[in-house]
Amino acid sequence: MSWLSENGILVGLALLDGLSYAGAVFMVAVGLNLVFGVLRVLNVAHGSLYAIGGYAAASLGLFAVSLGAPPWLGLPILLVAAILVGIVLGPLIERFLLRRMQDSEPVLQLLVTFALFMILEDLQKLIWGVQPLVFDAPLKWLGTVDVPFGGDVIPFTAYQLYVLPGVAVLTLAGLAFVLRRTLIGRMVVAVTVDREAARAMGIDAARVTLLTFTAGAALAALGGALAAPTVSLVPGVGASTVVLSFAVVATAGLGQIEGAAVAALLIGLGRSFAVYVAPEFEVVVPYAIMVAVLLVRPQGLFGVAETRRI
Repeated sequence: MSWLSENGILVGLALLDGLSYAGAVFMVAVGLNLVFGVLRVLNVAHGSLYAIGGYAAASLGLFAVSLGAPPWLGLPILLVAAILVGIVLGPLIERFLLRRMQDSEPVLQLLVTFALFMILEDLQKLIWGVQPLVFDAPLKWLGTVDVPFGGDVIPFTAYQLYVLPGVAVLTLAGLAFVLRRTLIGRMVVAVTVDREAARAMGIDAARVTLLTFTAGAALAALGGALAAPTVSLVPGVGASTVVLSFAVVATAGLGQIEGAAVAALLIGLGRSFAVYVAPEFEVVVPYAIMVAVLLVRPQGLFGVAETRRI
């Protein structure tokens, strides 16, 4: 194999891995951005929702396999697990915690959501233990495909090639449609721009907030569920994911939905190329990209500088 061919394959693998990784990160970051846009709360516990979504999907999937369920059933199980986590934990967290903290100082909100994150981390260990949990039935069922690239053929898993980026694209399109073309979307935008004015217009801001947070929680859980077939679930997976999601949100700009997709793609590709070119910088690259963007545009790539009342 020639040097050019070998490096061409590495570039192709880095691109494919980057797209797959960006799809998974986007699912978590867009939920985090959506929640911030309405509640104005940076929810540190968002990472725990990602982890619980992954654990719930793996547990349901392994249970279904033990009952002799067909392999294709693994895909809808991932979706069902994410929805269950979102509709169970989302309303509980919003109603009994975040709603009470809505008018508090941002630092206090961060501390409270961090405390919730620690509680949920211990809850995961209590329920699922500390041993790795793996559910790769959907990955095996879809198999691999040969991707032509630069005259070569790169074998790549169909799940990572189609499912992760595909669901991310569908999520982005769905959110854009709901926010811009539907009544509930317009109410969400109204509450985001001016909560008091929205209330004066007769919009139930509390209900909109509850629905938005539940949707954000479901998106985080879906990110974890979709990642479950590709990784081993271990304690701490939520912490690393939420930190990376914060980097995506900061790079895009707080509250920017479409911007989160661009930032996730930028950071996903940057991390992937680092893995193949300079593995020792894998952890550093996403945050180096964030810092470089914030030095030039402190409000993020797509953020808008807001006027502040003094």
